[in-house]
Amino acid sequence: MEETSREAVATAVQRVAGMLQRSDQLDKVEQYRRREARKKASVEARLKAAIQSQLDGVRTGLTQLHSALLDVKDIQGSLADVSKDWRQSINTIENLKDVKDAVVQHSQLASAVENLKNIFSVPQIVSGTKLLIEQAELLQAHRKLMELECSRDDLMYEQYRMDSKNTSDMNLISIYFEDVQELSDELAKQLWMVLQRSMGTVRRDPTMLVSVVRIIEREEKIDRRMVDRKKQTGFIPPGRPKRWKDKMFEVLEGTVSTRIEGTQSVTREADKMWLVRLLEITRKYVLDDLIIVKNLMVQCFPQHYNTFNRFFSLYHNAVSTRVKELASEDLEANEIVSLLTWVLNTYKSAEMMGHPELFSECDINQLEPLLPQDVVDDLLSKYVKTFTSNITGWLRKALQTDKKDWQKETEPEADQDGYYQTTLPAIVFQMFEQNLQVAAQIDGDFKEQVLKLCLKQMNTFLIRYREEAVTYKEEHLRERQLPQCYVQYMIAIINNCQTFKESINSLKRKYSQSSEPTDSDAAIEKTLNEVAKEGCQFLLDEVFLDLEHHLNELLTRKWVTGSHAVDTICVTVEDYFNDFNKIKKPFNQEMTSEALRRVVVEYIKAVMQKRITFKNADERREGAERMIKEADQFKFLFRKLAAGEDTDRLCGAIAAIAEVFKLTDPTLLFLEVTTLVSKYPDIREEHIQALLAVRGDASREMRQMIIGTLSENKVSYSGLTQPIFKDITVPTNTMTTMTSMATAKLLK
Repeated sequence: MEETSREAVATAVQRVAGMLQRSDQLDKVEQYRRREARKKASVEARLKAAIQSQLDGVRTGLTQLHSALLDVKDIQGSLADVSKDWRQSINTIENLKDVKDAVVQHSQLASAVENLKNIFSVPQIVSGTKLLIEQAELLQAHRKLMELECSRDDLMYEQYRMDSKNTSDMNLISIYFEDVQELSDELAKQLWMVLQRSMGTVRRDPTMLVSVVRIIEREEKIDRRMVDRKKQTGFIPPGRPKRWKDKMFEVLEGTVSTRIEGTQSVTREADKMWLVRLLEITRKYVLDDLIIVKNLMVQCFPQHYNTFNRFFSLYHNAVSTRVKELASEDLEANEIVSLLTWVLNTYKSAEMMGHPELFSECDINQLEPLLPQDVVDDLLSKYVKTFTSNITGWLRKALQTDKKDWQKETEPEADQDGYYQTTLPAIVFQMFEQNLQVAAQIDGDFKEQVLKLCLKQMNTFLIRYREEAVTYKEEHLRERQLPQCYVQYMIAIINNCQTFKESINSLKRKYSQSSEPTDSDAAIEKTLNEVAKEGCQFLLDEVFLDLEHHLNELLTRKWVTGSHAVDTICVTVEDYFNDFNKIKKPFNQEMTSEALRRVVVEYIKAVMQKRITFKNADERREGAERMIKEADQFKFLFRKLAAGEDTDRLCGAIAAIAEVFKLTDPTLLFLEVTTLVSKYPDIREEHIQALLAVRGDASREMRQMIIGTLSENKVSYSGLTQPIFKDITVPTNTMTTMTSMATAKLLK
């Protein structure tokens, strides 16, 4: 208390010190005193009220405890009186056993009297009930049946209570009521029949289905009551529990399974599209039935049955079983695709289980897969194996058909741009496109797998295509008059290569998620380029076979005296290139450049073959001028044919050789030859020897000096430009001359 008082005083001093910090606050001392007095009075009043309330509560509690003590004493006395009375009445209860037996007997007799009317009318009731069942009055029939079963069960129960070991009386009752069990079975058959036709019944007469459900629910209640009584008494009537509810779900499950299994109307032998038809009918049946369940049948069953989800699961399981059976059959490739497309895509789509009318009632993502993944993998593997075999056959057949077209006497068709082509690329890529479209319906990864397989088969096919093109050329060379349109179809073969490239790129853009080139792409690209370039080479070979006679006239005595060989060469080349214009880019450009190079090379070969030796300066001048003129003819022709930037350089080689021949002063011959070598570094010593030999006026010492000087100051070939002299060989007689000159040089 003293410590509390000291704390209070200290607090008061602190408060007063806070109030009187300035001199002007002394005038308000009286005001502060009154305010603190009011606060004190208020606190004291609240304390008094709180203490008074606590005291009242304590007083009330004490009063209640006193009353409870008195009540406990009263109860204790009453219990003592009851215990005393109970001990005195034990003997009296034992003396009432006879009364108890009399009561039981009275109860049995009363039950017998109550059921006596029903017992005597059992045959009549059975007949009436049978008639009601035949008339489909199921509710009334069931009510009669319940009356009969109730009478039988009550009699048997009373008999069981009197003497549970007396089986003869039990059997007597059972025999008397044996028709009741037959009635129950007959009614059950009618119920199951209605349930089997539930899809039609619910649309035609939903009350019938409702009646069936009500009967089954009644039986379920009776089953539960009888089971409970068995737990208490040990007695249960014959035929109980019936478990009609479980049987109902079994019947519905069988009905759904039968409906799904009965969708196959045709076989493979009768219709190649049998599986497509089967799957479409199944889709339609399942969707229509589930919509009926949602809109009509749900209303006929109690809510706790969860009717829609139950039917949804039944149909899913039935479809899964049916699909597994189909997957186990020996399906063809197109049938495997149809099945997997339906299973993986159609089944959960808006066309079936994901239909808008069903979407709100179920979650299709919770459905188990129709087919296990290992079965799907097996089917895909089987499809790939079959597809590989089929596509190999298709490609072989397509190539054979195309080969027959090569022998036709009419030109191949041209596309919208006028380029020759055959139907082979369209046929091949139509096959690829169709199979890729099908694969895309199944799965993205499977689509990529099929694309790779197509490209792999394409590479093998192109190798065969190349071999057939070579065979086509060789057969033509054996008899050049046949086939009549050899050139045109060889052009079509070349153009097909470009079409193949474009089609492959189109397929990859459309069906491949990866833009990275693969080994297969590189192999296909290489094979296509080889086929196209070989085709161009075959065509040029055809051209130069026709030019061979005219090329042999070049740089001969006939050519010196006057020959139209170059005119004929130019006309022939131009005539061929009117057809070659129907070759697609870039092969047409490459072919024109190659034609120019070969013409120039053949011309220079004619020079190197030393067919003539100019006799004098006039003959050299005339020959050189003719060569320059013919070089200009070639230049004009190939510029017209758009041979490319190398035209001037290639034709300039002929003019440069002509300048060597045209030179009148032999002392300047070294400078002219040096100029030629600087322009065309790939020229060799034997070529210079041949040129000097054709010129005819170069002395042995001059030839040795020119060759020796060029050998010492040899110009290196950079390889930046296409070589001209590299593939030109000098005939043996010229080589012999060169060898003797070289030997003389070494001896010197």
